Amino acid sequence: MTAPRPAEPLSEDLSRLAVLHGVAPSYNPSPDRTVAASATAVTLVLAALGVDASTPGAVRAALAARERELAARLLPPTVVAWGPNPPAALAALPEGTRLRVETEQGETRASAEQLPPGVHRLTVTAPDGRTAHAHLIVAPERLPTPAGRSYGLLVQLYSLLSRRSWGMGDLGDLAELAGWAGRSLGAGFVQVNPLHAAVPGTPTDPSPYRPSSRRFPDPVHLRIEDVPEAAQVDDPDRLRALLERAARLREAVLHEGALIDRDAVWELKREALELLCEVPLGPGRRAAYCDFLAEQGQALEDHATWCALAEVHGSDWHRWPSGLRDPRSAETTRARNGLLDRVDFFSRLAWLTDSQLTAAQRAGREAGMPVGIVHDLAVGVHPAGADAWAQQEYFAAGMSVGAPPDAFNARGQDWGLPPWRPDRLAGSGYAPFRDLLRALFRYAGALRIDHVMGLFRLWWVPQGHPPTEGTYVRYDAEAMLAVLVLEASRAGAPVIGEDLGTVEPGVREALRERGVLGTSVLWFERDWEGDGRPLAPESWRADCLATATTHDLPSTAARLTGEHVELRDSLGLLTRPLAEERAEAAADTAEWLALLSELGLLHGTGGGTDTSSEEAEIQAVHRFLLRTPARMVGVWLPDGVGDRRPQNLPGTWDQYPNWRLPIADAEGRPVTLEELAASPRLHALMEVLKEAGP
Repeated sequence: MTAPRPAEPLSEDLSRLAVLHGVAPSYNPSPDRTVAASATAVTLVLAALGVDASTPGAVRAALAARERELAARLLPPTVVAWGPNPPAALAALPEGTRLRVETEQGETRASAEQLPPGVHRLTVTAPDGRTAHAHLIVAPERLPTPAGRSYGLLVQLYSLLSRRSWGMGDLGDLAELAGWAGRSLGAGFVQVNPLHAAVPGTPTDPSPYRPSSRRFPDPVHLRIEDVPEAAQVDDPDRLRALLERAARLREAVLHEGALIDRDAVWELKREALELLCEVPLGPGRRAAYCDFLAEQGQALEDHATWCALAEVHGSDWHRWPSGLRDPRSAETTRARNGLLDRVDFFSRLAWLTDSQLTAAQRAGREAGMPVGIVHDLAVGVHPAGADAWAQQEYFAAGMSVGAPPDAFNARGQDWGLPPWRPDRLAGSGYAPFRDLLRALFRYAGALRIDHVMGLFRLWWVPQGHPPTEGTYVRYDAEAMLAVLVLEASRAGAPVIGEDLGTVEPGVREALRERGVLGTSVLWFERDWEGDGRPLAPESWRADCLATATTHDLPSTAARLTGEHVELRDSLGLLTRPLAEERAEAAADTAEWLALLSELGLLHGTGGGTDTSSEEAEIQAVHRFLLRTPARMVGVWLPDGVGDRRPQNLPGTWDQYPNWRLPIADAEGRPVTLEELAASPRLHALMEVLKEAGP
């Protein structure tokens, strides 16, 4: 492996300029080590923020301008008030400064005290005549703590095929799963992968974490037969033929070893949806659709316009005719007017998908779930997609989000996602973030935020440079958290932050203070500040979702048997000799099994004799999770039937079928939703949780 190039040293002026714009001149891969960012990385990141630092003279000029700006500024563009108290930023205003607040509710006030929750407009006028305007976010001091403990299922929706699926799991399957799990298993929630809209085109990127839009869901998840207009199509024979082709796709996955083919599923569903959308909506349905159009406004028009233009010009808007690259141009308006039927088609699909998502949440709540469906918010969007086109003023051009080098990946990571510009977010009162959260909370019982550390800072990688040559850019975490707490409180929804891996000091504490739950995975919970041994259950944090695994990790069965090491070896992913990796994995598992045995958790269902069977060990792992104070306990649904394969294997692209595998049993045979519901092994595992009660 080629060693990274040494970083060019930053001048004192460049370092100061970077800090004043929230750009880190260095980072700490470990508490005792500091690595300087390269001058090239810092210069390019500053350029993406609109700051010229290309020469020493430009740096001096930009530094002087920034210092003058900050010295003269009465208020930052967005200020935060927690609860009824006025924002702390007002304490620094000159004595005698007059205030004017225009509230979200339409009132005008002369004080910032006792304001209702919302995003208000604040104007201050100093005695010397200077005036400043700011967005004022008033949020509850914290999210309410979930009432009692709940347990639930974690599943990648595409992998959950039923006898009615069109080759991949859909929203009808999700509603069925939620209804069954709530009523029969006593589950409090079902957590799914991001269901954001994907970038169209063949082949579609199968990862749900690189979507075209996080604002709107993907219609590939629609259950076609559940759309009311399906019963009224003019050509029922054609729809039946599509159903027969869909059945062949499903059978190929379930019985012939085929991978889930999202593109093939979408080809069939799009053809079916074209038929359905030819059916005139009844008066009530038409009124509901018009309400949806009015509620979603410009954002939906932009999304549907991008989809329509992508059909004509391809799915990368950077390659469109120059006039169409600007969503507000006259050329784009003319093109939209010429494609109104397609814009309406994609708007209708967004409405239908939103409706079925709402129905799935309703099914869970009606089944007694206190939470319902936990949706997943990806950390970013595809650079070629709809959000990056429609909101391009909020994205940093020429930058990508990733991760710096660490003990597990010496080359760092580049995720290929353009980052939001913190300055533009603040200037808008975080409007894109607010709108995104409101859209998701329409149908989410709770929200999981992937890489929640991104509310605080993100590693920006200049395009054309390796991830080692990036640097951190800081966001106003207080404002981001205030928006999150405000919108989640309005929805009455818990929030779970995925805070695994390297987390800078203070982040978990700040999240906990605001009521955001963390994520704790059994195999990572060790006494890292002590002897490094598995952490006793009573020492776990309470404010978290506790699980045995995730979609990016080996299944519990694979970890217990060591099969995850063999898989990585077969793909050439090991960085050490196989024997060494095997020994370390076996020692790790043995330590956990010893603790489970010591606590009396290793026994068969119903308290039978001690056994070392894999199934009993998986049950013991979940008994352990129930011994912790975690407020939410999640069961990876494939663990219920002994699935060996991870859904995603980080570090691979085409070497492994990431995001394309159906849930399977211990022998690798795909298992349908109906078979899951009848599985003695899954029921035995869930009895472990039911015995402990919610």
